[in-house]
Amino acid sequence: MTLYNNSFEKFDTNYFASASLSILVQSCLGGAAAMAVLANGTSITQMIQLVLVVFISMFANTSILAQMKHKIVFNAVLLSMISSVFFIIINNL
Repeated sequence: MTLYNNSFEKFDTNYFASASLSILVQSCLGGAAAMAVLANGTSITQMIQLVLVVFISMFANTSILAQMKHKIVFNAVLLSMISSVFFIIINNL
């Protein structure tokens, strides 16, 4: 839990820089995850995965633009990055 708390403190201290960087990084990672999902075809399974990737990435960007609480933004960005990496890994095996 100390890694999470330390990361959140740094994110909160430099919120505007961290939020800008978060939008850039998680959007690129979400795009890579969408590409990995679509590289395996367009079946219903792939479409469900694509909807999840897009929804989670959009929620993270929306939480930043809507100026939600910093903790919510941090958790949304973290969820988006973890889910994007997860979908990239499972679609490249």
